[in-house]
Amino acid sequence: MASSMRSLFSDHSRYVESFRRFLNNSTEHQCMQEFLDKKLPGIIARIGDKKSEIKILSIGGGAGEIDLQILTKVQDQFPGVHINNEVVEPSAEQIAKYKEFVAKSSNLENIKFAWHKETSSEYQNRVMENRELQKWDFIHMIQMLYYVKDIPATLKFFHSLLATNAKILIVLVSVRKLLATGNVCRSVAYKTSNHLSSPPNSLVQVTIICHPGTSAWDKLWRKYGSRLPRDDLCQYITSTDVTQMLDKLEIKYECYDLLSTMDISDCFIDGNENGDLLWDFLTETCNFSITAPPDFKAEIVKDLQEPEFSVKKDGKVLFNNSLSFIVVEA
Repeated sequence: MASSMRSLFSDHSRYVESFRRFLNNSTEHQCMQEFLDKKLPGIIARIGDKKSEIKILSIGGGAGEIDLQILTKVQDQFPGVHINNEVVEPSAEQIAKYKEFVAKSSNLENIKFAWHKETSSEYQNRVMENRELQKWDFIHMIQMLYYVKDIPATLKFFHSLLATNAKILIVLVSVRKLLATGNVCRSVAYKTSNHLSSPPNSLVQVTIICHPGTSAWDKLWRKYGSRLPRDDLCQYITSTDVTQMLDKLEIKYECYDLLSTMDISDCFIDGNENGDLLWDFLTETCNFSITAPPDFKAEIVKDLQEPEFSVKKDGKVLFNNSLSFIVVEA
């Protein structure tokens, strides 16, 4: 790896811009919208049963676009019920955007917002030290576990904060667990422990909705991660890693996989600004296009056009950005 290559996280403004380009060129938000529309109502159907207030905790809420969609679904499910929505987000810039988004939005009268500028680990340490272990009805952790150092401890801690009928929603890149073709549903089973609602050692069905192909992020990280600049802020994990951790913790969950793509066509046009920023996001490298050794860049350029990473459709190169939605039960 050339010494001039440095982590994208060393330049916060460029990271934010590259992330914005990723969202603009991917179907990630559309994929999340599909899940929120089709699956979330059933998932949250009982979180507010017999409660005068629903408590929601957003870990890594970003600028709030997805958060407000989630809140709308909760309002639809429990009309008139007061909602306490607290956000844990380390970026002051993102919190400012979130507050602006709330100020411009309507129908939020029954929602109380609070923001905490801190990481999930800082939040965990604070509430533990101050003994503020309140229970939550819904916790969501969307595309943020990559930035947690001790993921099993984080999963165990937030699971301990769940109230009756509560859920945790975790979203991150997917890896197909079962071989399947088409948009089919498969189930796997694991044994329960004494603290789960089912009898000890009974089999619980974990539903896996499989799609054709696994997220290309996993392949990219595994093949090139050791040759790219690493940063302590981020680690390479997938849905398989997280579900294996949940299994070891004997925590009950369901996992739904949905197809998402990112148009990386501009990455193959020399000097294209959008393509350069997408390269930065793909490799987590600041100014990858001009700092990567030519032979290294050529190798990745070739790979990203191969079927295991992308598909070519209507003249575009679409990177597989498929997501897993893991629903953890109390």
